[in-house]
Amino acid sequence: MKINRVTLHHLSMELRSPFETSFGRTLKRESILLLVEAGDLTGYGECVADRDPGYSYETAGTAWHILRDFLIPSVLGVEFEDAHEMQRRMAGVRGHPMAKAGLEMAWWDLEGKRMGRSLRQLLGGVYDRVAVGVSIGIQESPQELVKVVGGYLSEGYSRVKIKIKPERDVADTQAVREAFPDLRLQVDANSAYTLETAESLAPLDELDLLLIEQPLAEDDLWDHSRLQARFTTPICLDESILSARHARQALEMKACRIINIKAGRVGGLSQAVAIHNLCLSQGIPVWCGGMLETGVGRAANLALASLPGFTLPGDISASRRYYLEDITGELFSLNPDSTITVPDAPGLGVNVDARALERASLARITLPE
Repeated sequence: MKINRVTLHHLSMELRSPFETSFGRTLKRESILLLVEAGDLTGYGECVADRDPGYSYETAGTAWHILRDFLIPSVLGVEFEDAHEMQRRMAGVRGHPMAKAGLEMAWWDLEGKRMGRSLRQLLGGVYDRVAVGVSIGIQESPQELVKVVGGYLSEGYSRVKIKIKPERDVADTQAVREAFPDLRLQVDANSAYTLETAESLAPLDELDLLLIEQPLAEDDLWDHSRLQARFTTPICLDESILSARHARQALEMKACRIINIKAGRVGGLSQAVAIHNLCLSQGIPVWCGGMLETGVGRAANLALASLPGFTLPGDISASRRYYLEDITGELFSLNPDSTITVPDAPGLGVNVDARALERASLARITLPE
């Protein structure tokens, strides 16, 4: 299957409500949608890099540059037998996993459409419905947080993740746990602490949490191993895991007991599957994190989370949780058992709404021009 043309759309999409983490407060999310053409087929991919370099050094701006000037020229006119061959072709670009992941996602969509198979089938998924939860940003007060959590529970979500940062951590979590004693609850710090300041999180160990996600710096596996030894609650790593190699090192160092897998963060679905397989072989639970994806990226996440090692609910909430207007014709809804059904149509199983795409686009370029 030979790629002959790629169109990039730089998107800006308004969220239904602000989303605040330790990095800051988001009202609109930027990303890049890729339309990759091979013969008479078009595959969709989503690069999840946002406007600001908080979560990652990659931004929509840097990804646009890397895709336009390096990655896309390296794959145009080339026929790939599999995603690993595409990864080898892109290996000349150091880093930039989100840009690579967006391009690889479009290849998977093309391959599924060519073969008449869903992405779930291509990846080896075993679930047709995936357990999901909701990720809630920092609210104005613990009382407001409890109110927001209650609202999502009434919608049917059975697992909640709350964002924390220094001075908005223990009291917030205690308030939620007191209000909802049986809730499957976890917290996410997004690297907001040091080994020393993380001592303040010790009371969280008494709250029966599923996990504490990424408390320390993204490049600090060693201190995470020291912190995990002090906690009964499992530490989960997100930003620290950029490859299967990082995952192996983290597990060998006992830096975590759970890993959050995001295809965008690790450079593509093929790389995400490799981390899943490593963890599955060692009995380490994994779950699928979210990056406020559009329906394109959400479809890919659902297919990934259908693999057998994804035993914890993912951050793949229903479409109505996110944008005032999504760009796909298909919208994902929550089932009564706090699951979302995995698409079963060929490829990603979604189609882009051309008019919604036009409204969301800040810029567009087609290669070759």
